[in-house]
Amino acid sequence: MPKLITPGAKTALITGASSGIGRALSFELAARGYELILAARSAKGLAETSWEIETRYGIHAWCLPLDLERPEAPEKLFDQVRRQKRTVDILVNNAGLGASGKYAHAPWHAQETMLQVNIRALARLTHLFLPAMIARKRGKILNVGSTGSFAPMPNLAVYGATKAFVLSFSEALSTELAGTGVSVTALCPGPTATQFAQRAQMEDTLAFRMTVLTPEAVAQAGVRALFRGRKRVVPGLVNKLTLAFVRLASRNLVLRVSKRLMLP
Repeated sequence: MPKLITPGAKTALITGASSGIGRALSFELAARGYELILAARSAKGLAETSWEIETRYGIHAWCLPLDLERPEAPEKLFDQVRRQKRTVDILVNNAGLGASGKYAHAPWHAQETMLQVNIRALARLTHLFLPAMIARKRGKILNVGSTGSFAPMPNLAVYGATKAFVLSFSEALSTELAGTGVSVTALCPGPTATQFAQRAQMEDTLAFRMTVLTPEAVAQAGVRALFRGRKRVVPGLVNKLTLAFVRLASRNLVLRVSKRLMLP
């Protein structure tokens, strides 16, 4: 049985909460007094995160192990939350997948899975939870993108394209929701020391050798921007400088530099 959320307590739902940025975001929101609904594939990782949060903060953390690679997963997550009559005050769409390599030679299943998790699941969860936020005239959504949201990423073509969607979708939605009491923030970190980076084989790239942030630093910046109602945030000075370069340089130059950064 799921643990009961304290009546009237503020609640945040975080996907991809078992490790990395999602785990760090869970701790940041717990520190602000939010009770948590944690979703991820790893039941073990969720249990460890939940136990540590409850031990440190005395905050309830309900774990929902599920795989957002499955098309029906967003509806399943929403239905479980609704059956327990839980109000989601903050939705954090953090779950994401990445894979490096030239697109023509990449397994299609890996590309399709990225599209499912990074785009469809994020958009569907937002579509499911947003109407109630609008009706209550309050709510916050944090969508995790990437510095790759701002420029194409050769050798990470599909991953970069999915993160461009996250930024475009978040900024458009933020504008649509002006005056409703609901805010949308895109968190766009650069290289971050996580298991995700290991699985996506990004750790040996030049970009990772130049600068790497901790998940905790990324989460702190993201939550701070979320509560300030900002449309987007790029943590880290080097990443901000990279974004300035993207805005000022020619598209061809940006593509050449991006390709070099994504190579070992």
